[in-house]
Amino acid sequence: MESSITFIDGEKGILQYRGYDVEKLANLTYDEVSYLLIHGKNPEDEELEAYSRTLKDERRIGSTLIEVLGFCNFNIEAMDALKTITSLMSHCDPDLNTNNPQANTRKGMRMIAKFPTIVTSFSRLKRGMNVIEPDYEMSHGANFLYMLRGSRPTNLEARIIESDFILSADHELNPSTFAARTVTSTLSDLHSAVIGGLCTLKGPLHGGARMAVMNMLDEIDSPKGAQNFVLHKIEKHEKLMGFGHRVYKTYDPRARVYKQLAREIAMEKNDMKWFEIAEKIEGAAYEEYVQNRGKPIYPNVDFYSGVVYKYLDIPPKLATAVFATGRISGWIAHCLEQYSDNRLIRPRAKFV
Repeated sequence: MESSITFIDGEKGILQYRGYDVEKLANLTYDEVSYLLIHGKNPEDEELEAYSRTLKDERRIGSTLIEVLGFCNFNIEAMDALKTITSLMSHCDPDLNTNNPQANTRKGMRMIAKFPTIVTSFSRLKRGMNVIEPDYEMSHGANFLYMLRGSRPTNLEARIIESDFILSADHELNPSTFAARTVTSTLSDLHSAVIGGLCTLKGPLHGGARMAVMNMLDEIDSPKGAQNFVLHKIEKHEKLMGFGHRVYKTYDPRARVYKQLAREIAMEKNDMKWFEIAEKIEGAAYEEYVQNRGKPIYPNVDFYSGVVYKYLDIPPKLATAVFATGRISGWIAHCLEQYSDNRLIRPRAKFV
């Protein structure tokens, strides 16, 4: 399948959105990168201002959808909430029965704007707390942390969550993006395609690794326990969460950025514990895998992002939904690309 959105070189550890290295894009705002993914070009100042203003104005999800979250929050998890509310949003979208590129772009922008509100509202209701209305002036990431925690984030925290959303925004034809494109290829509506992506991302082999990394850090709890933990995993032939990748044969470029972000937030909070545990795990994993299996193993995107989430006080069970909050821009970009030159995706099976 041809695409002009994301380029990956797994041998060299290169990831680019629309021709730009993700390491450099991580220093921009999420709005800028979201625009780049969807429109295929960097925005002019006035284009970015209009795009950002629209996203801010569309943040609210309304009291009816908040009530729905309140009714069901005790029995479901965040990804189920995202699926449910996304489905309901489709029925009241102003462009419901329109499927042209302009209408689909507007639908996509509404979902990008509302995902943070859905995720944070669900999380607060789940914890028995009042929902916090969006702030209509904060950045995309700062507003997310504000709605989640009830207080304004520091400048560094706001920058880090923006970078997180950017690093999560796209990764070529991963399972959830392929699922979204497949739904799109049937000429179904955009909300249905995004729900297809959400259903796929919910699977623990795709979107569940960040939560597993956070739980792993809690289990180890001290840098001194890292070596034995890794050895135990190798001896039991168990997967070490946050390591290895189907595409990258070297260091995941996103992991490099996340590692630096984790170091920065640890230093700001004057609490190096989680970062030091992670570094010990990384070092032990590299050493033991070379010794026992003859080749190194490297962190992937989920490893140090899990460390970052620990420092940002993001609940582990919310990790996959936060991932989706960043990935939504990539899904929208891929769906729009699929609509623009559509051919039904219909793989063949090899009978055995």
